[in-house]
Amino acid sequence: MIMDLTTLLSNAQAITGTANSTNILDLGAPGTIPGPGGTALIRDVGKGEPIPLLVTVVQAFNNLTSLTISLQVATDTAFTSPVTVDVSPTYALADLAVGARYLLPDSLPVGTNLRYMRLVYTVAGTAPTTGQITAGLVMGRQTNFA
Repeated sequence: MIMDLTTLLSNAQAITGTANSTNILDLGAPGTIPGPGGTALIRDVGKGEPIPLLVTVVQAFNNLTSLTISLQVATDTAFTSPVTVDVSPTYALADLAVGARYLLPDSLPVGTNLRYMRLVYTVAGTAPTTGQITAGLVMGRQTNFA
C-alpha cells in the first residue's frame, strides 16, 4: 500500500475514548459551469472510480467493549453540521488486534459529497488505555495477506 501523509486521517492515533480523527481532509471546493449564471457543480467523490480507504489497527486495544467507526463530511472545518456517510459494523475487543484492517468499506462511499471529511471513533464500554489506528486514503489496498 502506498500511503501519503497529506491523505491520512489518523496516523497511529491513540483512541482512548470517543474521538474524531486527528486530521480532516479537504476534498476541495467544487467549481462552477462556465458562462452566464455559473451554476455550481455538484460532486460526489464516492461515485465513479473507487478511491481506496484503509483503516488499520497499529496497536492492540484493551478495556473497551466495542468500537464503531463513522465517516463524516461537512461544509466547514468545524463540522458544524456533519453528515454521516457510512458507519462500520460494531467491532468487539477481540476484533481489534494489531493488523486488523479494512474496518470500513473498500473505498469512499457514494454520498461523500461535501468539502471536508473525517472519521469518528465511537468507543463503548470502559475507555481503552492502549489502542491506535492509522487511517487514510491509499493508492491501492494490499490483498495478498497470509
